[in-house]
Amino acid sequence: MVEYDFSGKVAFVTGAAHGQGRSHAQHYAKHGADVVVTDIGHNVDSVPYDLGTSDELDETASLVEDEGQEALAIEMDVRDESQVEAAVEEAVDEMGKIDFLANNAGIESIADGVEMDEMTWDEMIDTNLKGVWLCSKHVGQHFIERGDGGKIVSTSSTAGQVGIPGNAHYVSAKHGVVGLTKTLALELAEYDVNVNCIGPTGIETPMIAGMTEAYGDEVLEEIGAMTGPWNVFGDGGMLDASDISEAYMWLSSDAARYVTGIYLPVDAGFLAK
Repeated sequence: MVEYDFSGKVAFVTGAAHGQGRSHAQHYAKHGADVVVTDIGHNVDSVPYDLGTSDELDETASLVEDEGQEALAIEMDVRDESQVEAAVEEAVDEMGKIDFLANNAGIESIADGVEMDEMTWDEMIDTNLKGVWLCSKHVGQHFIERGDGGKIVSTSSTAGQVGIPGNAHYVSAKHGVVGLTKTLALELAEYDVNVNCIGPTGIETPMIAGMTEAYGDEVLEEIGAMTGPWNVFGDGGMLDASDISEAYMWLSSDAARYVTGIYLPVDAGFLAK
């Protein structure tokens, strides 16, 4: 693990109850940052697996504290602007500031584009794209008002670069994250705010386990087909959440101070096919 010094910094992580978000929160803490961890705390109708719970969110906060850092747990639905605004205000009041925004919250489901119902489409776009915008909007306003720069890192996907049958809503949202990232990078550059996104391939998380339980083992086979020339699925299982966290840490660090507006694939070479 590369060492970064985030002493005196505060990270705001969405979707932090488990999976990649929990990993990101722990990594920020390991590098010396205090962490605000947020999650919805309940399920969403169109999602066929359990989302992060309040107890899991509290556990993530405890893991941050185990690293010797301060933690603040907030239940927040990224789809609701009033909740996002209130959570950002609470974070700033309690922690003094925010330096890093980790837009990790996301959901997944499967439905053909010409057959899915409107609720499934709306809940996907509202969570995976609107939620990224709302958090970036309110943390971005804080960055501008504070006048000391900041970092925004968001999770897109390899689905942000290609089409995937049965995933029109997810693919649209993840492509949208890439476009939003590029635009915010240009808009916030004068305020010394770096804005980037990451494109993971399949990662071993509760989301994948839940999708497999809901739709069957063929989901794993389809995800396996998205691996690259290293054939990580066949030889060693899926990528670990920490592989994505390392990319988050680099983009949050001074080592990436001149990096903004990029889509960074962490995909075992899938997009090189």
